Amino acid sequence: MDTRRLHLLVELSRLGSMREVADAEGLTTSTVSQQLAALAKESGSTLLEPDGRRVRLTPAGRRLADHAVRILAAVEAARRDLDPSAEPSGTVRVAGFATAIRRALLPAIHDLRGTHPALRVELEEYEPLEAVRALADDRVDLALVYDYNLAPSSPGAPGDAHESVPLWTAPWGLGVPAGDHTDVADLDRFAEHVWIVNSRNTADEDAVRTLASLAGFTPAITHRIDNLDLVQELIADGHGVGLLPLGRTYRPGVQVLPLPEPGVLLRAYALTRPGRSTWPPLRAVLDRVVDR
Repeated sequence: MDTRRLHLLVELSRLGSMREVADAEGLTTSTVSQQLAALAKESGSTLLEPDGRRVRLTPAGRRLADHAVRILAAVEAARRDLDPSAEPSGTVRVAGFATAIRRALLPAIHDLRGTHPALRVELEEYEPLEAVRALADDRVDLALVYDYNLAPSSPGAPGDAHESVPLWTAPWGLGVPAGDHTDVADLDRFAEHVWIVNSRNTADEDAVRTLASLAGFTPAITHRIDNLDLVQELIADGHGVGLLPLGRTYRPGVQVLPLPEPGVLLRAYALTRPGRSTWPPLRAVLDRVVDR
């Protein structure tokens, strides 16, 4: 199969319309259509189907697009081996949770601006389940996600539709109103309290329920809040307790107590679709994110 035609198919899967592919590639829409028709004939499959006034990939088209990414990545890797001065260029779409964006992605973008000016990064702030769905739908190229040791999501397990690279781990504790001066949270003391969990990610609630179960009670989960600043306000005003990262400075009225064993450990990961991590622009971003 012609690699140029495979490239156009991949771009159509990413951009969503022939006009956008034509504009991006400096071609006419008619040329793009003809090339994809020739690719369908080469493959012996129907790759496109009508979708209103546009077209969309058929299941066979999506499968071939996934194969095409691997094929083109291999071709590009070969070119890079022969031309080590080749410059990564293009747009890398990233979805991730706020801490990962601040801690890893923004410094990576800053570095890349100086080393690879032709490389562009688009980012969206998503919780893990949202980011994984965006990755599965091919709406992003890289997902920065997390789970907890007490609520594992097993990213990268056999059969998963992504590849996983560990980034970092961070201990979390129990955020309570200031004034409790114990060194470690005695969970029994908070059995009758209202608990606060994340509104957009179930791992937070799963970890809280596991902790409470180990301590012999069922938590009264009343508030579901995504923003950690708002969680702090609720805790400071006596409206509940909840998990917060250890080792940070918090607003007056809030303290974070270490948890008894096994504790809660946040684990951050970078996820990519199979075979795509060798795409040079994505590789450049991923290498810098992993280094943080």
